[in-house]
Amino acid sequence: MALFSESADVSVRPAVPGDEVAMTAIQIESWRTAHADVLGAAVLDALDVPRMQEQWAGAVSSPPGPGFAVLVALAADRVVGFAAVAPGQLVALEVLPAHQRGGHGSRLLSAAVDRLRQDGSAEVVAWILDGDTAREQFLGGAGLGPDQRTRTLATGVRDVVEHRWSATI
Repeated sequence: MALFSESADVSVRPAVPGDEVAMTAIQIESWRTAHADVLGAAVLDALDVPRMQEQWAGAVSSPPGPGFAVLVALAADRVVGFAAVAPGQLVALEVLPAHQRGGHGSRLLSAAVDRLRQDGSAEVVAWILDGDTAREQFLGGAGLGPDQRTRTLATGVRDVVEHRWSATI
């Protein structure tokens, strides 16, 4: 067995063009696994995969401004998770269900918070879908907590409620 390999077994790096295909697949699989009850089959079946890929491609190659970034988690050379940040906010953090509990989420969150601090943020905000206890436990374990704010999102098929969690960083 070799002591060193060509690449790290696990790592986080900035997303690059081409990662949007894996990111979209991760997002859809994660949503189908974790949010099927809240979102419902009609919402999940109505997802526009090419449009999602286009949106992620734009976020990776042409961020809308300072403080926006997309990071990916790798297992060897395979993208298995991603995080997106905007000024002061964790916009998304998803890991393939088969790769959860392998530290990818923690590495992504740590890298996202580092990026937010680098960009001058003093707080991180995340929105959690109603009933997502696994994400509540994960973010709560990292020091975020609910701040009693909610918002309702119209999906075009049904409305869903999200709860705001935040922490000083």
